[in-house]
Amino acid sequence: MPLSSAQHEMESMMSDQQEQGHRKQDEGHPSGGSGDEHAGHEQMFRRRFWICLAPSVPVLLYSPSLQDWLGFSMPAFPGSFWMVPVFSIIVFALGGIPFLRMAVRELRDRQPGMMMLISLAITVAFVFSLATLGLVEGDPFFWELVTLIDVMLLGHWVEMRSVRQASGALNELAKLLPDTAERVADSETEEVPVTELSEGDIVLVRPGGSVPADGKVVEGRSELNEAMITGESKSVAKKEGDEVIGGTVNGDGSLRVEISATGDDTALAGIMRMVEEAQKGKSRSQMLADRAAALLFYIAVAVAAVAAAVWWAIMGFDDEVVRRVATVLVVACPHALGLAVPLVLAITTTMGASNGILVRDRIALERARELDTVVFDKTGTLTEGKQSLVEMAVAGEGDEDRALSLAAAAESDSEHMIARALREAAKERELEPAKAHDFEASKGRGVTATVDGIKVRVGGPNMLEELEIEPSERLGRFAEEQGEEGRSVVYLVEEGKTSAAFALADTPREESREAVAKLKELGLRVVMMTGDSEPVARSVAKELGIDDWFAGVLPEHKDDRIQELQDQGHIVAMVGDGVNDAPALTRADVGIAIGSGTDVAVQSAGIILVKNRPLDVPRILRLSHLTRRKMVQNLWWAAGYNIVALPAAAGALAPFGILLSPAVGALLMSISTVIVAINAQLMRRYEL
Repeated sequence: MPLSSAQHEMESMMSDQQEQGHRKQDEGHPSGGSGDEHAGHEQMFRRRFWICLAPSVPVLLYSPSLQDWLGFSMPAFPGSFWMVPVFSIIVFALGGIPFLRMAVRELRDRQPGMMMLISLAITVAFVFSLATLGLVEGDPFFWELVTLIDVMLLGHWVEMRSVRQASGALNELAKLLPDTAERVADSETEEVPVTELSEGDIVLVRPGGSVPADGKVVEGRSELNEAMITGESKSVAKKEGDEVIGGTVNGDGSLRVEISATGDDTALAGIMRMVEEAQKGKSRSQMLADRAAALLFYIAVAVAAVAAAVWWAIMGFDDEVVRRVATVLVVACPHALGLAVPLVLAITTTMGASNGILVRDRIALERARELDTVVFDKTGTLTEGKQSLVEMAVAGEGDEDRALSLAAAAESDSEHMIARALREAAKERELEPAKAHDFEASKGRGVTATVDGIKVRVGGPNMLEELEIEPSERLGRFAEEQGEEGRSVVYLVEEGKTSAAFALADTPREESREAVAKLKELGLRVVMMTGDSEPVARSVAKELGIDDWFAGVLPEHKDDRIQELQDQGHIVAMVGDGVNDAPALTRADVGIAIGSGTDVAVQSAGIILVKNRPLDVPRILRLSHLTRRKMVQNLWWAAGYNIVALPAAAGALAPFGILLSPAVGALLMSISTVIVAINAQLMRRYEL
């Protein structure tokens, strides 16, 4: 039986015509997620439980067996004899018939399981009890029938509550989006439903408000809380030109945002889609649990048949034979086994999503715990993916700030990555470069400009060669040392003389070294892969504490390097941007793609990081180990429970005066299910 059983049987329950109103209510919910379905199922079971509880009371009070055991009697009146069977029929119709309908579906799908066991148990009890009214001798157990149905309804109610809570993150994500937005029209604003926004619209996001859709800041500065999307508790500064994600919460500033994506194209919709798909997916452990649950059906039927034969041989056919059969069938219901894995995986998926880790493939997450090697693409993953000023030197007694200010001024009109790096460095030092004139760029040789009446040139060795200028001994030595570190060097030339040299490199992210260290602590080998030269690769690897690297690798050959590691017997994860690295991500045992905050639909990877945070990789491993540990605990409990409960239900403890009734069996089964659900919920206490 494919035991996402709780989900499978609940979906079939929705075919119950008496629940049409609730189904329509669920479908009308704006989020439309699976959490709403479970909320509807939870309400249905709760309502049926309370409705069935009322007619169950007179059945218990007027049951001769209970009156004898507890030493009390109820007042008799004409027709009081029929109180017990009539109200039992009502309970069976209201609480038992739905289980029979779901059993028919299992039978039709040739996947007998939990509903078949429940239906067999209550049908045997119901038919035998009716037969004792005049067809066969024996004591009816109507009171056991109604308590059995009541306990089963209560157990399903509690179970659905746990499933709903596990899947509830989808609803929480849906609630992030506001219902309305302030669209800017000319110089005024108008309040419109979010559904009416379209690409290119400008919206006003006031302090404390939520961004209505993905877009780009066109005016204003503020800090946004992206915790629910990325798991990052620290607010993120946003200024003109920065991208913002729909659903994030604005801080104290006011922003005008140009909408770039709406509806199903937004990052939030993509995250919800992935979470929902992952929760519907299968893992290897879940498939194992499904097969075990299916096998349990046949074991339970066999044990029930053996118990019936033994008790019949010992005592003859009477109510005790039926009681043993019903108890075995109820105790063996694979609720706990069916929930052991799906609940854990549902919680895992939502935990990951709230920490910026999107699980597209459950098997990828499950396999992450087996990894022994993690390969990082360098550019844009371990490094910032842009040039930055890392060192500089000046000739003679020159002033570093003056030299950097002149270089930044000369590069003010250039869009080259080196120009941006020099301007950014000047900005960090709070320098205000003077206005440059007569700007001229020479491809491959640098730029020329006039700054404060001084003719300034900025460029690399080709520029010096063209000008036939030799750098000073100090600057030449600086350039040689930086070249050995794999860094690019550009020079500042004033009036025909080199006055400064700047070393630039693609700088590692602040957390990359810590991520590498944590992976090593977990016993993993860390490998860096890059298309850069050997000196550059060696320099970055040394800075980050990486012992192994592949340099000079073309994008189309990256998957060959992954295959090479796999051929050596390694289980490999590849971490890349999901574009140039797509073949390698697909080849790896576990592909981990870097998102860009708004680009979450990376199809080549099993796991996606919403933010470019190398530290999320060790978090994935911790999440994988936690998931495995909880699944094993639940599976052992579910299996162990049946190993003990089945013989007890069959009457193995009868020599010691212990015989379980069907109602007690149902209670034990429900308690087992609740324990599994609680153990899964305890995962939420862990910090990744």
